[in-house]
Amino acid sequence: MLRLRCAALSMTNNEKPKTNNEMQAPNPDFMREAIRLSIEKMQAGFGGPFGAVVVKDGQIIARGFNQVTTTHDPTCHAEVDAIRKACQALGTFQLDGCDLYTSCEPCPMCLGAIYWARPARVFYGNTKTDAAAVGFDDHFIYDEIDKPLSERSIPMQQLLPDEAIAGFQAWEAQESRTKY
Repeated sequence: MLRLRCAALSMTNNEKPKTNNEMQAPNPDFMREAIRLSIEKMQAGFGGPFGAVVVKDGQIIARGFNQVTTTHDPTCHAEVDAIRKACQALGTFQLDGCDLYTSCEPCPMCLGAIYWARPARVFYGNTKTDAAAVGFDDHFIYDEIDKPLSERSIPMQQLLPDEAIAGFQAWEAQESRTKY
């Protein structure tokens, strides 16, 4: 306990205490499980070759795999599937103290989900360049994000902002809201 207090006192304002997972070395067995899922579920016809596991306190608490084509859900990537299952298992919307092992560097959508879920660390096998080489190229999404709204390939236009703000005003007025 004293060691943790001393560590906390010696940190700058931008640092936070390390969780148990952050102090432990990555476990190759968890990555092997993500890789195994990516191959097994792809060969079983579930979707693309992507697998992920969420680990807390040295135990796998959730497994996910790509199911885009079988569920007709473009958001059912391995990381999102694993995050959803882990949050259900933990009864929370954040993955504090958890590690995510994924067979491939996360796409922009999964990266967003990861940041919202806030795991301690992410480990990946293949890179986005490896994925692009076999037909899973997300580079166009990165390009789209940098473009002004008027230049994006899918038209985006603000509509009814004066009415839409009512939802945010109601949120601000709600004292029992859960911040995230």
